Amino acid sequence: MKLYITIPSPYARKCRIVAREKGLAARVEEVVVDLYGTAPELAACNPLDQVPALIAADGLPITDSPLICEYLDEQGTGPRLLPASGPERLAVRRLETLADGAMEMGVKWVLEKRRPEHERSPAWIERWRDRLGRSFDALEAADLSADRLDLGVIATGCVLTWTDFRHPEYDWRTGRPRLTALQAALEARPGFAATRPDA
Repeated sequence: MKLYITIPSPYARKCRIVAREKGLAARVEEVVVDLYGTAPELAACNPLDQVPALIAADGLPITDSPLICEYLDEQGTGPRLLPASGPERLAVRRLETLADGAMEMGVKWVLEKRRPEHERSPAWIERWRDRLGRSFDALEAADLSADRLDLGVIATGCVLTWTDFRHPEYDWRTGRPRLTALQAALEARPGFAATRPDA
């Protein structure tokens, strides 16, 4: 299998962590691509030229991190990170979607900050920052635990560390002791430590 990534991408990091947690690291070749250059191999796999993108064991291209993570979860060993069905599956998916949405707000904020200063919109920056904070408040209330590892927990860990990386000026820890403790516990795990965006 081939997984097309960029090192900073929190979406790609989710997949990289799942591969490690499920014992698939040796079977998944990570291919770093330049999204601002020419990456024909990525375009062949994903016409949107976005990471992550996976070439599955049978050659099928799979895009979008939730789908890739689900595929890897089914291929690997150990406890399921996404329950097969029922209320438990919905609960995990709901939190994964919330954490992924927080990533999206953070990415929009990054893109706005990259515009020339005279073209930046303080109103849009405030909007993205506010929505990121509200997402973190909801994740704090969810009382997630590193001892109950699932795709929702992994996605949450990814967005927290990525926020530190891309928005170091943003204080998300104040008033969120559960998320602070969760991040510390997750980043101590080998799969997280090996995939940090600043590595």
